[in-house]
Amino acid sequence: MENKESTSYLSTGELSKILNISVRTIRYYDQIALVRPSKKAAGGKRYYSKEDILKLQKILLLKSLNLSLEDSRSILEEQSMSAILLAHQSLLSEEMEHLTNSLKHTQSLLNLLDLKAILHWEDLISLVAKEEKEKDWNQYFSLEQQAHLKSQLPKLESGDRTTKKWINVIKRIELCLKNGVSPISLEGQLILEDVDILSEETFGDDPELVEAFWEVRRSPEASAELGLYPISPAIISFLEMAAKKEIPPN
Repeated sequence: MENKESTSYLSTGELSKILNISVRTIRYYDQIALVRPSKKAAGGKRYYSKEDILKLQKILLLKSLNLSLEDSRSILEEQSMSAILLAHQSLLSEEMEHLTNSLKHTQSLLNLLDLKAILHWEDLISLVAKEEKEKDWNQYFSLEQQAHLKSQLPKLESGDRTTKKWINVIKRIELCLKNGVSPISLEGQLILEDVDILSEETFGDDPELVEAFWEVRRSPEASAELGLYPISPAIISFLEMAAKKEIPPN
């Protein structure tokens, strides 16, 4: 009897090998009445028909789409298949948005690490808080200026070349300050020239926007309010003295 059945049906073990899933999973689907075998032999041995196998293959396909077993059951029963798939699509979109934000936070921390060499928990907490805080750009920039800045301004969460260039400029100024290099030195003037080039790439031919932006950067409070990476007053002062070719006071 068993040999006759086995020619038309597959046992649990045979099904496990063919579909590359565990016997335990097949038995679990049987226990929850998701995919039950069409025949049971004496001693409890289970046999799956072609229809059972197809049903199990459908479950595995839906599982690969990250659908829950209950949603898969509903789809197999043809209950609101479209609605369930649309809801699942919405869930995947939310997960993608969450992952995108996580990637942005991670890149921001990598950039902070590049700038500061050492990171603390406060950096992560502060970074997330800035992301969630609503920023009011209206009091500092016109709508046209805001549109330009949002599309061109280097972002800490970005790993692009422009952001890296600005980070390197800040690090070079910090080295000058650490080593006592004057803003009117050759190094200081080369840094200023690089800042001018980057500013033109970022702000275009708009001196009013440049002045408005650096006015914000001169204010730690305004920079923090807009969620911009804090630049120390010493760095701003270095650039201003380099532009004026002033020797810093002792």
